Amino acid sequence: MNLNDPYLWLEEVEGPKALEFAKAENKRTLEHFKGTATYHEVEQGVRKILLAEDRIPGVSLKKGELYNFWQDGKHVRGLWRKTSLSSYKTAEPKWDVILDIDVLAKKENENWVWKGASTLGPKHDRALVYLSRGGKDATVVREFDMNTRQFVKGGFSLPEAKTNMSWKDENTVFVGTDFGPGSLTDSGYPRIVKMWKRGTPLSEATTVQEASVTDMSAYSYIMDENDKRHVFHSIRKGFYSSANWYEDKSGHKVRLPMPEDSEFWGVFADKLFFELKSDLGSFKSGSIVFMPLSEISKGEAAQKSLRALFVPTEKRFIQGLNPTKNHILLHVTDDILSRIEKVTFTSADSWTTEPVKLGDNGMAYVTSTEDESDTYLAQYVDFLTPTSTYIGNASDKENHLELLKKSPVRFNSEGLKTQRFEAVSKDGTKIPYFVVSKSDLKMDGKNPTLLYGYGGFQAPMQPSYLNYIGKVWVEKGGVYVLSNLRGGGEYGPAWHQSVLKENRYKVYQDNIAIAEDLIRRGFTSPQHLGISGRSNGGLLTGATFTTRPDLFNAVIVGVPLLDMLRYHKLLAGASWMDEYGNPEDPKMREAILKYSPYQRLQKEAKYPEVLIMTSTKDDRVHPGHARKMVARMKELGHPVYYYENMEGGHAGSANIEQAILWNTLEYTYLWEKLK
Repeated sequence: MNLNDPYLWLEEVEGPKALEFAKAENKRTLEHFKGTATYHEVEQGVRKILLAEDRIPGVSLKKGELYNFWQDGKHVRGLWRKTSLSSYKTAEPKWDVILDIDVLAKKENENWVWKGASTLGPKHDRALVYLSRGGKDATVVREFDMNTRQFVKGGFSLPEAKTNMSWKDENTVFVGTDFGPGSLTDSGYPRIVKMWKRGTPLSEATTVQEASVTDMSAYSYIMDENDKRHVFHSIRKGFYSSANWYEDKSGHKVRLPMPEDSEFWGVFADKLFFELKSDLGSFKSGSIVFMPLSEISKGEAAQKSLRALFVPTEKRFIQGLNPTKNHILLHVTDDILSRIEKVTFTSADSWTTEPVKLGDNGMAYVTSTEDESDTYLAQYVDFLTPTSTYIGNASDKENHLELLKKSPVRFNSEGLKTQRFEAVSKDGTKIPYFVVSKSDLKMDGKNPTLLYGYGGFQAPMQPSYLNYIGKVWVEKGGVYVLSNLRGGGEYGPAWHQSVLKENRYKVYQDNIAIAEDLIRRGFTSPQHLGISGRSNGGLLTGATFTTRPDLFNAVIVGVPLLDMLRYHKLLAGASWMDEYGNPEDPKMREAILKYSPYQRLQKEAKYPEVLIMTSTKDDRVHPGHARKMVARMKELGHPVYYYENMEGGHAGSANIEQAILWNTLEYTYLWEKLK
């Protein structure tokens, strides 16, 4: 195993030599795939779906109106817009455009990518708009007047940085940004939060809290609860730990008396809600517990007032909590599939919980609520059923949901089926996975099969409508597999925690176990089996193919981590040491070297022809990971294709045209290798 690194120059993100390397590889990759008939067939299918004029706009609630961000062939960068509920119900809603990003980008000669906006309640007449150059996490923040539809002259404005800014009131914001040397953590996020008054220079803003350089980040924010405004301050110690404070009306801060690994979920009816990530007394890990706001001044003794709102079971866990004006809507997973439950407090410390019936064998969840009412939006979807959007009122005792919109069918699902299986990993753990395929599939081991996974950061992999994947892959005979690897959030905190740090290798054993199970059952064979993943999923596919190259004939490694000896030194990498461990620790270094793809590459191994993809503008996972892997593979004589989008950020694509290209390359490659 060679630990010398002759390719550090590829970590110079905008270095001329590094960009020349990327452009040369792009040219070779694009010339190859664009020259095939398959590319044009796949591109046509992807384009038709991603640019379909009958797409259903996803919406969120604000003051009873519905807000949406929309991209299409004419508005490649997108429109921030809104409409009324009554108009949204019609076949052709009338949209009121708030901000046109294409017009703004042309006017300012900037490659603006929309990164969202936060409005100031309860009027919602001012917004902080976040704009990114090329899709980076770093943003420019500007104050926007929702009435005049103009940026506020002399208003709150910050240059490009990994900024967090939130409203305190109409003339005050909390701001964490790059204030100069020493103001960022080792992870590259704000270490200092200041309170900034309108009309004053940022240099006169008052410091309200400071984190250490080894912490992940610091931020302050407001939570509205009906007519109350609650001020909170947080220092994110690591990815899975934080310290939180409540600020009372006098400006006095009180530490929330909970373990640092508990996740603060919010305030409702003067109660503070937390998710436990480890057992606390008689309360199980994965429980949602609450305490009265009035108790927090008692310190740790306040834990005696805790009550459990939700208690997990072996396969039943919680994914989200959405308060309305008078109720709480829970997003519960039951053996990976998703349900909605409504909580109604009948007194200060008693409540009822009831199911909100939506869908049958897929994903039902709340997408938007608002503090000012009990109105909420919900959706249902599964692999073969397009997304349906519903509106409900949490005060409705019948829990009736009205269908607002149903997305059009994008592929022929007749003759397709979804199945669930379990593979047994090396340590005996059963690992679930979904398979979507033709109903009459011949189990002869010859079916082109794509295994997709993630396996990290307690992020669950759950069914969603296959959309263009259904059209260009499954409808044409491909098999789609979604894995539920350890490290995800499918089965609560323990499912995630079991593969942290020195146990990380077990995630890759899980992935290998599913691949072997698919082959054993006759779905496919190594010649016809491919794997794909992005970000941490890119590490998954990188570690899997360097461990068992004999199992696969196609490997997609997207926006990946690959050099796990240096990940903590690159961009936001230091913030992930709670997940992967610290390579500076000799024991962790030894554990990491057992799977780190970049270091595991061997000249004598026989690898499949891998497709590695990333973005120059990815300022979360450094593009150097992908570049160095490609350079090393080429040096050792291994076949590899590489595509680096010069924009796009961690999402890979900055606009809809780039997304079409990215997805077309993936499925053209898969058909070339697996048919």
